[in-house]
Order: sequence, then structure tokens, then C-alpha cells
Amino acid sequence: MIAYDRRGCARSERPKSYERTSAAEHADDAAALLDALAATPAIVIGRSYGGTVASDLALRYPDRVRALVLLEPDAPRELAPAAAAWVDALGDRLRQVGAQAGVDAVGKALITEVAGDSAWRSFPDEWRRVVTDNGPAILAELEGEWWLEADAAELATIAQPALLVAAADSPPEFHEPIKAMADALPNARSVLVGGGHIIDPAAPEVLAFIGEVLGRAEADTASASTP
Repeated sequence: MIAYDRRGCARSERPKSYERTSAAEHADDAAALLDALAATPAIVIGRSYGGTVASDLALRYPDRVRALVLLEPDAPRELAPAAAAWVDALGDRLRQVGAQAGVDAVGKALITEVAGDSAWRSFPDEWRRVVTDNGPAILAELEGEWWLEADAAELATIAQPALLVAAADSPPEFHEPIKAMADALPNARSVLVGGGHIIDPAAPEVLAFIGEVLGRAEADTASASTP
């Protein structure tokens, strides 16, 4: 398993002047990392904005991706207008928090907005410090190209198996992109799990999907090598 910190987040370096970035820039980073580790094609799991990055990776670097697991991702703005309006309003609120309470308050505000105050309280102290320190990176992501730059026809070219996961306790705006992506991706299925937006990437439904993908790959390899 490879788990990495996005550009500007946690242990990854942050440019001295880090005012904006994009999902595409993060996908470029992910592709370079997978190449450097000789880890392609990978089963790529992304939650929320990470799901947008994973979708862009599959769209522009299809040979690096074996399958996708998207945990309440965003969808292109045009395909999920209610979600887009919700995120736009969230961005305005987080900018206001940064201006009034300081950048160190942005991380906590983000988590409580998308998952509730109980989710923030459940984080270990170390995680809360990491999210707090990510304030500048969160604002840079909001100021940049946050959304997946693709239409339904382009999404239809993503042929890899995809699992789209929604959380039962999330706002309905979070479920709109799930339906949009499930309709657009030709080899996708969606599931509903309990809890809120901080979906466990090792949930039973996710592990079952990964096992299915890996089993299929092993079967295909055996078939190809059979004389």
C-alpha cells in the first residue's frame, strides 16, 4: 500500500508562495510518484477532493490505473450543480474563517463543515495538528482549479472498474456527484455505507471490490500464460 501526502500537505514540501493549485497538478504528482515507485497500474483510492484527483489521474494517465475507488468524490461542475453550489459556499466560509480567525483555524472548520464537530473531536491529537497545519494548502486548493475538467463523454473513456461509495449521514449534495459519476463511468457501481463523509478506505465493501479486481487480474494473467 502507498499512502502519500498531497503537494503542500503534511510531510510534503510546500512552496514558499503557495496560493493556488489544481486537481490536475495533484494528478500529475500522483502519476510521477507511481512511476518513481514502479507501482503501476495501481488501484487508486481517493476520498472527497482526493477522489477528484484520482478521477483526473485515470482520465489523463489511464495506463497508471487498474481500478478506482472514489469515496464521495466531486464530479464536474456541470454534472453536479447542487454539489458545486455547496462547495462554492463552503469555500466562501473557509476564506472568511481564514481572514477572521487565521489560517490555523481553516483545517478544523473544513472538517466540521463536511463531517461534523464529532468527527473533529474523534481525531487523535496528531491528526488534528496535521489538519491544522494544512490550512494554507486547503486555501490554495480552493483558490485553484478544484473541479474535474471533463464532460460526460470524456468520463465515458475511463474503462477501468470503479467503485463509488456514498455515506448515509452525508448531506444530499454529497450524493449528487456519486450518481453523476456512476452514470458517466461505463464500468462503475455505487454502494452506500454507514457514517459520514470521512469514509473508511478499508471498509468491507472497498476491500471486497479490491479483492475482486485483484482476483480478476490474477485470472487474466493465468489465462494469458496458458499454452
